[in-house]
Amino acid sequence: MSPDFSMCYNVSMILEEFDKEQNAVINPEAFGKKIPDFPAVTISCFSNKLFHRTVEVLQGTPIDGLKDVYRIAYGGKDFAFYQSPAGAPACVMKYEELRASGMRTLILYGMCGVLGESLEDESIIIPTGALRDEGTSYHYMPASDTVGLNDRFMDLFIDVLHEAECSYTQGLTWTTDAPYRETESKVNRRKEQGAVCVEMECAAMAAAAQFRNTDFFTFFYAADSLAGSEWTPRSLVAENRTDDQTRISFLAFELGLKILSEN
Repeated sequence: MSPDFSMCYNVSMILEEFDKEQNAVINPEAFGKKIPDFPAVTISCFSNKLFHRTVEVLQGTPIDGLKDVYRIAYGGKDFAFYQSPAGAPACVMKYEELRASGMRTLILYGMCGVLGESLEDESIIIPTGALRDEGTSYHYMPASDTVGLNDRFMDLFIDVLHEAECSYTQGLTWTTDAPYRETESKVNRRKEQGAVCVEMECAAMAAAAQFRNTDFFTFFYAADSLAGSEWTPRSLVAENRTDDQTRISFLAFELGLKILSEN
């Protein structure tokens, strides 16, 4: 006979048990070494190849005391640049540790899967909010279906895209931590809710940044497609598109310049 755990918990689910206390038993300051001259704006991407190509092209130099975090001079300004790990828990942990090192503004960009037929490969997508179909965000803000994001720097980034003559799409993103459970019925439901793309980190990062009072902006470039009845990998598995994608890094750095010019 299976044990009855019904009396052990309240009626609400565990993920509804948000705790607003900032101090935890283990805090990121235990692992994030404070860097006195940490750059005012930090930029990060997910792709390993794109990360190393960007460091190479922009001649980044390692920041002393931090592993795999580079200082990049661009447009006469210094930026920090690092590779974010895939998946909401690891991505947020890396963010937390670098925030403890001195990061205050973060621009994060990476691939996403598209849910619409009209979204071309490597086109730019700016999320206006994220559907919270993962677990990490619930530790940083109360339970809800969505989290808003990108309000503060949206106009600046659109200016960057116009100057680069780059088209873009805006809409909700679907953040899930179970990519092998993106069933056709779930995809259709998320599309009905307004989602134009899917990824694994955005909702968690938006919630964490709000909780820690970090200025945060994120955007995507379209990769694989879930728009049809079968998955189409497109540039997700392309081996020769790194140079094409490097231009996307420049969009992030151009946004960084505009943010700095406002301060």
